[in-house]
This record gives sequence, C-alpha cells and structure tokens, in this order.
Amino acid sequence: MKNHTHPAPLLLLGLLAILIVGLWPQPSEAIPAFARKYNLSCVACHAAFPKLNEFGQDFVASNYRLPNWKIDTVETGDEMLALPKSIPLAIRAQAYVQTRQAKAIDVNTGATLAEADVDIQAPYLIKFLSSAPLSEHISYYFYGIFAEKGGNGSTIIEDAWFSHDDVFGTGAGMMLGQFQVSDLMFARETRLTFQDFMVYRMAGLTYDRGVVVDYTVGPVDLALGWVNGNGIEADRKINSPGYNRPDHLFDTDNNKALFGRVGSELGPVSAGLFAYSGSQKNALAPDQSGGRDTDKNAWGIDMSGKIGDKIGWFSQAIWNEWDGFIDANQKYRWFGAFVGIDYIHSPRWAYSALYNYADANDLKDTDTIYEGIEMNSMTFTASYYFMRNVKAIIEANVDLLETTEKTGTYWTGHLTNENYFLVGLDTAF
Repeated sequence: MKNHTHPAPLLLLGLLAILIVGLWPQPSEAIPAFARKYNLSCVACHAAFPKLNEFGQDFVASNYRLPNWKIDTVETGDEMLALPKSIPLAIRAQAYVQTRQAKAIDVNTGATLAEADVDIQAPYLIKFLSSAPLSEHISYYFYGIFAEKGGNGSTIIEDAWFSHDDVFGTGAGMMLGQFQVSDLMFARETRLTFQDFMVYRMAGLTYDRGVVVDYTVGPVDLALGWVNGNGIEADRKINSPGYNRPDHLFDTDNNKALFGRVGSELGPVSAGLFAYSGSQKNALAPDQSGGRDTDKNAWGIDMSGKIGDKIGWFSQAIWNEWDGFIDANQKYRWFGAFVGIDYIHSPRWAYSALYNYADANDLKDTDTIYEGIEMNSMTFTASYYFMRNVKAIIEANVDLLETTEKTGTYWTGHLTNENYFLVGLDTAF
C-alpha cells in the first residue's frame, strides 16, 4: 500500500487551516476596449494591470458593463438593436528574454533535442480581444491568439463565450462557450507572474467547452458547470448517417464532466470549496494516450484576502484521484497547490511572490511523463509600469527540487532544474 498523505509547507497549511467559503471570481481578463468605451483609465478596474481591483471585480460581476453601457451605441431608433459605434477590439502583446536550465529531452533515447542558455522569446504572445454588451442581460467575450510561445502561422481561440445575468428572470447567471474550469477559483489570465498556477495545468482544469450557471443565496455563491471534458481542440467530422454533413462533433465521446464551487466571505477572507468529476483517456508509457476511458476526480479549497490596501494574498490546494489511469486496477492519487502574494507598492512598482508545489505520489516510478508532476518552486516578480498598460517584468524562479536520474526504461521525471531568470515587456492597448 502506498502512503496517500500529502505533505505541504507550513505556509500553505497556515493559510488553509480555516475552512470557509469564497466569492465567484472573475472568469477572464479585462481589456482596454472597456476603457475606450467608458472613457476611463485602466486604473479604474486594475490594481496593477492585469490584476483586477474591487471595482474591476464588480464590473465583471455586472456582466462586463456599467449602467450607461448604451452610451456609444448607434442611434437607429430601434429599441431592439444596440450596436456599438465601433467594433470593440484590444491587443495584448508580450516579449521576453529568458535564461534557464530546462531542456527538451527525448523520453525514448534521453537525447537533448533543444537547449538554450539564453532564449529570446519575442513575440511571446500576440492576442486579439473583444467584448461588449449585446442586450440588457447578454454580453460576449472572446480572444484569439495569433502567436504564442513561438508558434507562428496558426490562430487559436481560447476564451469565447456568451453570458446572461438573469436567466428566465430567476436572478441566475449562465455562461455558454469556451472557458477555463479553474476560473471558478483564480483567473490565470489576471496573474502578475509569468509563472503559472501549475496545479490547474497539471490537473487538466483549464480550457474546455460547456455551460456554467451561478446563483447567489444570501451570503453564499453557488456555481455549477458541465463541460465536454476533452478540451477545446478536439473535433470530428460527421460521416454517418450520410456524406458531407455540415456539422462537426465537438465532443468525441458520451462522457461529460461536472464541476462546481460553493463560496462566501467571512470578514477579510474569501474562500471556497471546489469539486470536479469527469473522465480522461488512460496513459501509455512513456507519453502516449490510450483509448480507454478512466475516471478523473478532483476536489479543492481556495482562499484569498487582503492586508491593508496594497497587499493581496491567495492560495489553492487540489487533491486529485485518477482511477485506472495507467494500470486499470490502480487508483492514482496526487496533490498540488500554490500560494501567492501581490504587493502594489506604487503606481510604478508591483511585486509578487508565488509558490508552486506538487506531490506526484502514486504517479512516481510509473516510467511515464506524469512523474514530472513533482514540483517545488518559488517565483519572485517585479513589475515596473511605464504606463498603466505597459510594464516591464523581471522574474526569477528558484527550483527547490533535486534533479532525478533515469530509473526505468524511459527518460522521465525531474531530469533538469527549472531555475530561470526572465525580463520582458507586457502591454495591452
């Protein structure tokens, strides 16, 4: 029997010691199109771009609009038509230079496929964004990535949804489209660090297609979602019952994933309980997916709060259980978490620290890439704002894990350190 306890640092345990419930979070990043529409500075909604302040969170909770949202619509004389005078568009662009120890290694041979002590990552990201109210209760939001992580020549749409803030007059909100499951807790798009909230990526709780319904009962916020569970890239052309049908299957099997969160506030602290139940294809050593459906479950606790006017903290812990993921007769349990703090020192300077932790537990010694779930790192970031929407980033990541040697047939695990130092620019306009 393997031990399924999950050791975590004292700082994390301290933040998660009190179990209470938290607010529905912002599902995506605010964009300069809103500043243009309402003639407001970015600082109205952002504590430090892209991190939202309380007004920005209220703006998102109000279905991405202010009461005067019709101020720039075309005067057509038709009360059932609300067209913006111009198409609301914005651009986010990032460019970095990074020095690091990580390499691309062939899992079959152990050969180094690529390495660069200094890597010029420019452009790192070019993203087009758009959002606007369409009626008294319906809004839309989407963004398309035209270049990311060196992948030029292709476009991908990630966030893309319609939202209604009063379905059938019940006071319930509903969102339909593509979104991140993890947005129920903390939005990855609004973090101040280049480093990610890694447990969301490792647990596969990011982008998917589906529906989320939220409702407030007194001090408690409830959210329930239903998604395909296979991400946002898979689709199949329909060839039965006949030839050349116009539709495609976005989902590739009959499995769906259910997830939800319940939350509230108590004093200065917000927190929530999260659960996810779905399925995923099994894994074949070392890095291939099989054709067998396996159960995938996760449950977590998130907490956040403020210390004075300048400091905000946040934390997340998620326990995962993947039944029959590699061996059909075994349950694979693993744990991941992060703790972060942001300090908005002045209009020019913001500082952040982020701790990522993961214990691969039952996935250790499986001779698969999932041994690499193991993680223990600290990230420190300083952001300097030339303008409200133009900032320089200096970031260092310290890997606290020892590297591992090959123990099985394949080269898997923590083979190289994840230390890096990064400088660059992040803009939105």
